[in-house]
Amino acid sequence: MLSLPRNSKLQSAADSAPELLDRDHSLLAFNERVLDWAIRGDVPLLERLRYLCIVSSNLDEFFEVRAEPHLAAYLANERKGVYTLDSFERLADALQNLVARQYVLYNEKLMPAFEKLGIKVISHGERNAVQRQWVKQYFEREVRPLLIPVGLDPSHPFPQVANKSLNFIVRLSGKDAFGRENEIAIVKVPRVLPRLIRMPDKVAGGMTVFVSLSSVIRAHLAELFLGRSVGQFSQFRVTRHSDLAVDEEDVQNLRTALRQGLAHRHYGQAVRLEVSAGCSDYLSDFLLKQFELPAKALYRVQGPVNLVRLTQLIDLVGRPDLCFTPYKASYPAQMNSALSIFDQLKQGDILIHQPFESFDGVLGFLREAVKDPQVLAIKQTIYRTGSDSELMDLLREAVRVGKEVTVVVELKARFDEEANINWAEMLESIGAQVVYGVVGLKTHAKMMLITRREGKSLKRYGHLSTGNYNPRTAGLYTDVSHITADAALTADMEHVFVHLASHSKLPKLRKAWMAPFYLHRNLIAKVDALGVAAAKGVSTRIVAKMNSLTDEALIHSLMQAGQRGVKIDLIVRGACMLPAQVQGHTDNIRVRSIIGRFLEHSRVFYFRKGEEEDLYLSSADWMNRNMVRRVELAWPVTDPVQRQRIVDECLVAYLHDGVDAWDMGADGTYTHFKGDGQTPVHGAQAALMARYGRNDQGKRGA
Repeated sequence: MLSLPRNSKLQSAADSAPELLDRDHSLLAFNERVLDWAIRGDVPLLERLRYLCIVSSNLDEFFEVRAEPHLAAYLANERKGVYTLDSFERLADALQNLVARQYVLYNEKLMPAFEKLGIKVISHGERNAVQRQWVKQYFEREVRPLLIPVGLDPSHPFPQVANKSLNFIVRLSGKDAFGRENEIAIVKVPRVLPRLIRMPDKVAGGMTVFVSLSSVIRAHLAELFLGRSVGQFSQFRVTRHSDLAVDEEDVQNLRTALRQGLAHRHYGQAVRLEVSAGCSDYLSDFLLKQFELPAKALYRVQGPVNLVRLTQLIDLVGRPDLCFTPYKASYPAQMNSALSIFDQLKQGDILIHQPFESFDGVLGFLREAVKDPQVLAIKQTIYRTGSDSELMDLLREAVRVGKEVTVVVELKARFDEEANINWAEMLESIGAQVVYGVVGLKTHAKMMLITRREGKSLKRYGHLSTGNYNPRTAGLYTDVSHITADAALTADMEHVFVHLASHSKLPKLRKAWMAPFYLHRNLIAKVDALGVAAAKGVSTRIVAKMNSLTDEALIHSLMQAGQRGVKIDLIVRGACMLPAQVQGHTDNIRVRSIIGRFLEHSRVFYFRKGEEEDLYLSSADWMNRNMVRRVELAWPVTDPVQRQRIVDECLVAYLHDGVDAWDMGADGTYTHFKGDGQTPVHGAQAALMARYGRNDQGKRGA
């Protein structure tokens, strides 16, 4: 299990306060917790493979976004600061350990378990003559026409290798057709080809047999170099720094600048090199030199160089019995599909707890607005919607039928830039008003505002959410949607939309807290006020659920409140820099992480002073970037019944989770909560699935 080093640069203003935990190591500890799902025997086999692949995908993004400063400090021999030679080496050691654990699990547990069930990814050495003949025919028909081996010489220098692309490096003996002794060649593996190929039943020998594309190419490498002998060879894959950096103050057209940046993203600075475990030192050293990487950036893997692509196996196997029992979310309990949503909102707000309740409720709200002739205008923020979205189709239809449609598109949503640019261009082309928010800030707030004529007046209806307008992830992430006709809250939303479009001064909001103006200071003020009350003997409580906790000011505010007597529970899925349960300092603070079937994504902040309770939902994590470099919203749930529902489902259920919970210890490490072995334990997600799932489909498969 990964320990979390203290970060000596993140000191509290108080000399006696404990040092904060290291953010990057905390992220790796999160991935250790995800990997545990791939280890657990009670998880269906294909789902275990899926979690293994999720860890690999997470590590890819970690390298693409977080590794470059450490590497740059190492190459510069930097010994002072947050990023140093030492920080790179410690991080590399932790990453090597985590990657090694993945491949041990893959080779020694998952693949043997699949083979017992008649499912096998078969290597060249294991194929019989008939299977080898089939593979050869497949290679000649599907693969060879797409391969262009590149021999390196002065006129053919080392080729551009795209981020995360699969390649072979080959060392050749003999001379080429022109009598030269250029010994190194590179073979790029086409991305258009599937990485796993299922063999026909007639040659599979009664099993479900797959071959990897890399093994197909490996078996026929010699045929690509006629007249030469193939000696050493290896797969390799390079990961590059991929966080787009665009100076918004210095560009005339952000959309154009981002399109240009996307073209270069695949060729940023190399930060990691993966090779096959058997790769010779000669070839690995050659590659390290080409990519200007140190030895600690080399990862030798005992298996597929890219585990992420193994997710294809889940669909190709066609064994639903090896997956979770499909979960079918119910239509939101507070909504009646036979009645107008606008009429229902006159009776009170609607909360939707996704994915336990269906995102169809949100789509139904927009769908009714598009069809309703009394709806005059629709305003919406777009952060991540995916490339194929019914929601975007509805906005397009709204424009077609003559409604005023304003969309705030965040072009800089990491790794969704291209999809968002395409949506922006499509909407502009049909007449929607598309704006890109405020220079220097990402618009991360999730809100939709509908203006409807009712009699002689106009009335606003709003949707706010802790998650994205993405129907796919709405079935995978836990989030809370809040649909409201509250006049003060929808007026706040109107002010925010006008501010984002016109950049005019934001008037004082009546209910919502907005970053970068009020959210940070209001959260700190709320925490500090409870600390003052606790010091006077008032019973106080804070329970906050979020994805990450890395903002230093908020952390120190929480630590001080805890020392004054506030009881604090933090449910933080991923990175958490606050050291909990440190004797004499953070005794009153408990940190736990829930890793379940669904990705925990909702942000819920509960504050209690005596009998006075406040609960806020938000789009923001407690990270510095969310507080000062993003447009975020937090808003109150004021109805006592609705508020209690959120407390029960999003907070209490998770504080009592005895299945998927991990608790942080005083040393910063996490321990999987096992209970006392006598009291029955329950998982929060399983309980919510059972409560809201249709036809008893919410039970976890095993």
